[in-house]
Amino acid sequence: QVQLVESGGGLVQPGGSLRLSCAASGSIFSINAMGWYRQVPGKQRELVADITSGGSTNYADSVKGRFTISRDNAKNTVNLQMNNLKPEDTAVYYCNAEIVTYRLSKVTYWGQGTQVTVSS
Repeated sequence: QVQLVESGGGLVQPGGSLRLSCAASGSIFSINAMGWYRQVPGKQRELVADITSGGSTNYADSVKGRFTISRDNAKNTVNLQMNNLKPEDTAVYYCNAEIVTYRLSKVTYWGQGTQVTVSS
């Protein structure tokens, strides 16, 4: 089994910063892409940013220039540095990873979600 455990959410004022972290553990042979998604009530979950094992990144237009995704392959972690936060960034943020198991099958896992609230 594999677990993704997120941390770092909370309440922040507009213009502030937060850093989300996600650690993968369990029966992991390797990890392909890792990413962060977010969801607000009544809307579909949307991609915020993702990163390949080689370090190539992809961002939603709404967060380009404000958010930075990074990962540590040795520690199986992915981080999301969020700067200049806006009220519209308020959502539950989910970590996502495509895990290659020891049986060499690919399985997508999700974290439990962490709330980010941007409000004055």
